[in-house]
Amino acid sequence: MTFHDPIRAEMPLRDRLLASERLMEETGCYDGITDLRLRKQDPLKYETLHTKLRATCVSAREMARRISASPGVREVGEMVVALYTPEGDAVALSNGIMVHVHTMSRFIKWMIREGYEKNPGINEGDIFANNDAFIGTVQVPDVMDVIPIFWEGELVGWAGAVCHELESGGITPGGDVCLAQERFTEGLFVCAEKIGANDEIRRDYVIRCERNLRMPIYWVLDEQAKVASCIEMREGVKAIIREVGIDYWKRVMKEFIEEGRRGQLARTRQLTVPGVYRGHTFYGHVTEGKQGFQPLGPMDWLYNIPVELTISRDGHMKLDYEGTQPWGYHSMNCTPAGMDGGMFVTLTQHMNFEGLVNDGAWMATELNLPYGTWTNPDNEMVATATSWALLLPSYGVFQRMLSRGFLARGFVEEVFVGQVNSPMIEMGGTSQYGTPFGMAHFECAAAGSGALAIKDGLDTAYVGWNPESDMGNIEIWEQSMPMVYIGRQILPDSGGAGKYRGGCSFLSTWLINKTDHLRLVTSEHSSRVFDNAGMCGGYPAPTCQKHRAVRDSNVAERIAARQPLPHGIGHDRRELEMLEGEHVLVEGPYIEKPHKAGDIFTHSYNGGGGFGDVLERDPVKTAEDVENGFLTEQAARSVYGIVVAEGAEGRWHADLEATSALRKERLAERLARARPVSEWMAEQSARIAARDFAPEVRAMYREAMKLSSRFRDEFVAFWNLPADFEMEAGE
Repeated sequence: MTFHDPIRAEMPLRDRLLASERLMEETGCYDGITDLRLRKQDPLKYETLHTKLRATCVSAREMARRISASPGVREVGEMVVALYTPEGDAVALSNGIMVHVHTMSRFIKWMIREGYEKNPGINEGDIFANNDAFIGTVQVPDVMDVIPIFWEGELVGWAGAVCHELESGGITPGGDVCLAQERFTEGLFVCAEKIGANDEIRRDYVIRCERNLRMPIYWVLDEQAKVASCIEMREGVKAIIREVGIDYWKRVMKEFIEEGRRGQLARTRQLTVPGVYRGHTFYGHVTEGKQGFQPLGPMDWLYNIPVELTISRDGHMKLDYEGTQPWGYHSMNCTPAGMDGGMFVTLTQHMNFEGLVNDGAWMATELNLPYGTWTNPDNEMVATATSWALLLPSYGVFQRMLSRGFLARGFVEEVFVGQVNSPMIEMGGTSQYGTPFGMAHFECAAAGSGALAIKDGLDTAYVGWNPESDMGNIEIWEQSMPMVYIGRQILPDSGGAGKYRGGCSFLSTWLINKTDHLRLVTSEHSSRVFDNAGMCGGYPAPTCQKHRAVRDSNVAERIAARQPLPHGIGHDRRELEMLEGEHVLVEGPYIEKPHKAGDIFTHSYNGGGGFGDVLERDPVKTAEDVENGFLTEQAARSVYGIVVAEGAEGRWHADLEATSALRKERLAERLARARPVSEWMAEQSARIAARDFAPEVRAMYREAMKLSSRFRDEFVAFWNLPADFEMEAGE
């Protein structure tokens, strides 16, 4: 059976893309598909084909993970595979880092708009790669490959794959180059290049990688893995076309996307309440006096991130970042591609988790990213190496706003406090094999999740950017870095408190091994500002990162004498004190002088925010948490008002009578401290009028007001300030 295609195959790709966009604008439906004709005619065939496509994507991804030698891909699963229309819209995708499904779409569309069909040409067997965030990705280590799919000389689709690389050749070793302040220090850029032909990667491209990366083996092997997965996708598509026919294939791809768009709108109508939702978060860095930080921008800074979500009656969602900060000379700027990716990965985890999802879901949403802000820089020379640092907290706000909608509709089980921003550790120098190396340690993919409205968050099992979080095996990581683990343990009290606590994270303790030069870098977390917030009375997760190191330790002597070794910092934070040597304590981002064999280093990750009132937490569950090391006895009493005691054989129990009495005291204290909101607001208004803020806070508000008159006007009206109020710059 032949189906009419309003976009003629003979048209140039650029014209086909423009025609598709015009049809969407005119009809409100993707590519003008107003009727899901194939689905109505034979729903079983239709659904079976979608299942085959997704299975092909998943199979290609799993095959590629076995090819890649990178522990980031093989162990943690930092990879995704997807199928696209000729115009570059996602049809089906695998599991994995789904944030990049739509960023690859931007990459394909960018090539089409730039006339790649004519020069350098798009032919059977070509391989294109990109890691430029202003073309279509999130950050430099997110390297994507796409290949065209032809049928009898006609382009009928694209196969694409992304891997997150552990080393990108930037100013600091590893993939997420936290010291980058401009594009020129981020590392190896591949800007929508044709890197291969006839299904083979060009030798000159491989040489460029080998000569510009500290540890090129992972990048090169990941390229081979991605190409292999794309070829498998291509051949799988051709087999399907032979089965269903080319006309059916052309139509069904677009019906799948239109169905995805309609499904997103229907799901939003079902799960949420129409209206305007507002949320807010902040992000700050304290780097004054730290080694290595370049002086192009302020050393200590604070970002204001207001987010407004509008849900219309038809289910359309608009996310608005009006009032946020301008881009800066740091590595944490984002691009529209990255912001799209944040939206897509959030939707796929919390609204479209049944697998029937594609770019149609993204088409049912809208983003307002003010030009000149960190979300949409007006300068393409800015750095985006650690864009997740700002992107994740902002989409944590989005998740909490969605959850308010879920709660209002009565879908309590869907409520989720939000994704977690967990600091990555990166390193480089001389490996245990005596060779130069650099890598990002991806065990950060197993942080603690935010709480739910019905239960505690997941412990050491979640990050927002990878819903299949896995910290990876210790033994595999030790093969790739000159450090050996002497401890990996739950970090007590690291989850935000609440009726349901946020998930706890963990702490790793390493012994530097067989190297005389190891540089350690940590990034992507706000050292003094809460960015993993709570909800409905729940507390945010603790935020201040403390890195402990012991230089020139006597650990070798203790090992030889068979004396006890520290395996962490201990609940009382004194376990490391059994070691002799220079004890170092650093807050926030860690960039210190190089380590050498025999030094000890600890690094902790982040937990999630809590949900509900802490005084409503179950005492029996809390006693179990103390027994299992998720909470300390002190936190149970001081935060939750729960009295626990250790009984026989190390078993902990809750003293229900003492707990009831303590909680009555806490409630009385709350009432004693309570005051009318109007009184508090009047006091704060006077403080704002006097500009009684820390310098970083004044600078934050001044920049936001300068960039957005709307934000300024709302701020002035809300706090009842004089109409001519301005946030002055003086100290």
